[in-house]
Amino acid sequence: MTDALLQDLWFHRADDVVLDTIAIRDELVTVQAAATTGRAECPACGTTSTRVHSRYVRRLDDTAAGQRRVVIELQVRRFRCRQQACPQATFAEQVPGLTFRHGRRSQGLQSALQQVALMLAGRAGARLAGALAAPVSRSTLLRLIRALPESAPTTPRVLGVDEFALRKGQVYATILVDIETRRPVDLLPDRTVETVARWLTEHPGVQVICRDRSASYAEAGRLGAPDAIHVADRWHIWKNLAEAVEKTVVHHRALLHEPPGTTADHPAPPADGSLPTLTEASPRCTGRLSDRIREQHVAVHTLLETGIALREITRRLDLARNTVRRLAHATDPDELLVGKWTGRASILDPYKPYIHQRWAQGCTVARRLFEELQERGYPGGEQVVKAYVRKLREAFPQSGPPRRKPSTRDVTSWITRHPDSLDEDQNQRLQEVLARCPVLDRTAQHVRAFAELMNNRHGHQLKDWIAQVQADSIPALHTFTAGLGQDLDAVIAGLSLRYSSGAVEGHNNKIKMLKRQMFGRANFDLLRKRVLHAA
Repeated sequence: MTDALLQDLWFHRADDVVLDTIAIRDELVTVQAAATTGRAECPACGTTSTRVHSRYVRRLDDTAAGQRRVVIELQVRRFRCRQQACPQATFAEQVPGLTFRHGRRSQGLQSALQQVALMLAGRAGARLAGALAAPVSRSTLLRLIRALPESAPTTPRVLGVDEFALRKGQVYATILVDIETRRPVDLLPDRTVETVARWLTEHPGVQVICRDRSASYAEAGRLGAPDAIHVADRWHIWKNLAEAVEKTVVHHRALLHEPPGTTADHPAPPADGSLPTLTEASPRCTGRLSDRIREQHVAVHTLLETGIALREITRRLDLARNTVRRLAHATDPDELLVGKWTGRASILDPYKPYIHQRWAQGCTVARRLFEELQERGYPGGEQVVKAYVRKLREAFPQSGPPRRKPSTRDVTSWITRHPDSLDEDQNQRLQEVLARCPVLDRTAQHVRAFAELMNNRHGHQLKDWIAQVQADSIPALHTFTAGLGQDLDAVIAGLSLRYSSGAVEGHNNKIKMLKRQMFGRANFDLLRKRVLHAA
């Protein structure tokens, strides 16, 4: 039973192999086995031979067992080819599922290392392989990628075309994706019209081409697949619209900020420094000291009501005589909880009007206030200022720094986002900006109309929308509509059909991750195989 289990553990994918012995020495497991097939096929002419020429032992690395490296010592035979005209006089037998020609690893380990190479490439893959007790070099992993078979790319019905950077700003390539299956089809070494058109010509059958609004891809599609329908990507269309909106916001950025004096400030401390809520005596309500004094006050007065003298109360409660006397003379414990410095003059008093003024202007940082007071001759410490600022926050909870003025990016984002994604404050501030700037108000109306047109796939209404924009005096939107007119059919198809290049963008992000270990055009073939085989 044990031999059968070990046989199935190591050679469950190989039929004609018999396990002999297993030896374990330190971190190495050696498995000795022998091939038992009676015949083998010549790799040169395909003739089956039963004539044994000789025997020898092959050493194959296998997947680790219990974090130990495994080596299979397999006894194989060399056969004679029966065809006299065959250039291969002798040949070694191969065990399907275990060995392959010129291989020093089992097929299982070879497949595992290929997957590691595809996912992690060189250095990172070599580190992982070492942790899995199958040490290989990074060059070996890259060779495994290069040795992968070159699969013929299929011709998709709906093709997505987009560029990606091999070296950002310098070298760009093209990725082709099957939009329906969301799998990459091929990678092209550049983004020229000739390269893309040649690929389309060699792979006829593309009916729909999803692309950005690049003129080169549009021309390549017309040359390589003249009957295909061009679909402009909605993401790129909306991105171009957002850029036009940002230009309009920049042109009217002077109206983004609220004019001074138009809104009432939050309530601020009076400038004369009279703050009764901060300077009047207020007993301490919480803390260990407050709780202890209140408990002692109740105990002393309880004993006094029974007629016990102060000396006896001192003995029973184990308190000092003066403490018992103060507790007995106080009708309420709050009288004992008021600090003795309450009402006294503070070193900060001459500077409080300035603190109140800066607080009303929005400066509520104690450190900054302390530095400004030092410039005005304040001789005290920072802790005094911090304590007073803390009291101001408690006394004036509604006061605080004014809202940050909306930036160009903020307003652009508010206009181009879905209204439901804005919180109450953002929506209110957007309405205030639109009320101050009629041009931005009209821009927002055009953006909302275009969003409804795009979300509802009403591409047939695009010409009416363009006419409405051109009738309005918004130069940046005029430029945007002029660009749409240069590729109008593709834009209408993009706003009408369900196809989009979202899958292409997802693979672009994957390519950014895969090419971190690869730099330059010299590794384009490696990157291409990683993308196509790891998809």
